[in-house]
Amino acid sequence: MFRRPVLQVLRQFVRHESETATSLVLERSLNRVQLLGRVGQDPVLRQVEGKNPVTIFSLATNEMWRSGDSEVYQMGDVSQKTTWHRISVFRPGLRDVAYQYVKKGSRIYLEGKIDYGEYMDKNNVRRQATTIIAGKTRNIPPLLTKSELLEKQPVPNF
Repeated sequence: MFRRPVLQVLRQFVRHESETATSLVLERSLNRVQLLGRVGQDPVLRQVEGKNPVTIFSLATNEMWRSGDSEVYQMGDVSQKTTWHRISVFRPGLRDVAYQYVKKGSRIYLEGKIDYGEYMDKNNVRRQATTIIAGKTRNIPPLLTKSELLEKQPVPNF
């Protein structure tokens, strides 16, 4: 019953091993970043001559943890670290939407890839930059309190 599938897998493995010895095998890799945070500045649309325009903004993510060994939660036991990310949006439709609707303080979720690069600053010093190239973004609606939820009128279905 299980003999045939096992043999097929074994044949594929042996075929793969023999191919690697004689030819180059292309393998897949993954460069993916998911961020949820608050926008630190209004997006800026930049365009350099001969290059595609890009929308750039910063995004803050927070990491929180409890310090100390006490099992009872106390406000002073919580530590926090904020990390700032530089976001670049090149995709034409997404670039325009991000520039128009993303504002300072907005809470957004985005997916993209990480990119490392170098540039020369004003003093001709070589600097390194880490950028997140956004592929998808989504605005996250603000959290509502219970009283705000009760005040909202239901939307009728048409």
